[in-house]
Amino acid sequence: TWVLSNHDVVRHVTRYGGGARGLARARAAALLMLALPGSAYVYQGEELGLPEVTDLPDEVRQDPAFHRATGQDGLRDGCRVPIPWSGTEAPYGFGAGGSWLPQPEGWAALSVAAQTGDPHSTLELYRTALRIRRERPELGAGDAVEWLPAPDGVLAFRRGGFVCTVNTTEEPVRLPAPGTVLLASQALTGEADLLPADTAVWWQG
Repeated sequence: TWVLSNHDVVRHVTRYGGGARGLARARAAALLMLALPGSAYVYQGEELGLPEVTDLPDEVRQDPAFHRATGQDGLRDGCRVPIPWSGTEAPYGFGAGGSWLPQPEGWAALSVAAQTGDPHSTLELYRTALRIRRERPELGAGDAVEWLPAPDGVLAFRRGGFVCTVNTTEEPVRLPAPGTVLLASQALTGEADLLPADTAVWWQG
């Protein structure tokens, strides 16, 4: 089973640097994870590209670790803030009342409603990736990984007629195109052999 985030760790958008860079890395990591053999676990909210909430007031914290012995930071609250569903302000369609952790301002653009139908959104990236994964028998429980030659900082592997390439470096990398693009975590340059920084691409090999 492959896991990028869960309810006990900082969300990986934030762990990978935060902001646009962290989101780009998180999107690439999602395609890498979903291309590997075995089960994939998607923690609620990662399909929206949610970052960690790092500025929760002390008075709303709920993590027992925050209220225990000295040295416990209680970081688990930051990934347990309710996900935004719709609307332009909190609670973003989640439902008022209860003892929910407060959602930050600025999450309207990350809501399910805002991202649905946007081909560039993280939600639609996940939806497309999961659809392709269901349709292709070599993914999931399918064929083992065949590693392909690649420059330093680049992962490339084949699974049947499917190829995944991931550039983990900060610069674009030249890599012969192994087929036709199925899906990319970021917009491509138009040059078939140029893999952008912090980008994963799925190919029909």
